[in-house]
Amino acid sequence: MSIPVALEELRAAVADTDRAPFLLTVSDDGRPHSVAVDASWNDDELELPVGNRSMANASARPLVTLLWPARDAGGHTLIVDADVTTARGTGEDDNVVRVRPTRAVLHRPAASTTGSAADASCDADCIPIATT
Repeated sequence: MSIPVALEELRAAVADTDRAPFLLTVSDDGRPHSVAVDASWNDDELELPVGNRSMANASARPLVTLLWPARDAGGHTLIVDADVTTARGTGEDDNVVRVRPTRAVLHRPAASTTGSAADASCDADCIPIATT
């Protein structure tokens, strides 16, 4: 189940988290690359200081995801898909990637009706966040 939310609601969801997000990019060999980053709003985009590998990945494959882990086991994880709009830096601790959110969802697995995680269906308790 997913529930869309406007960009203003995405800002609130980001502000409501007390965890650093993870930036997920794709490496040259197709493997995911995940790193914790700081994220700050710059107009309608998020600005992320990144390392050299994340910068190279984001430059070459500009579809990325940000993931804010849930605060607790029963909480929602904030997942934001985004397009890279800018990737700049010299590799000397000045790399910055800017992203424009395109889709967001608050996600958590649905509770199992049988009490066993192995018996849980593919259903989830998701709240989509509209970004347009």
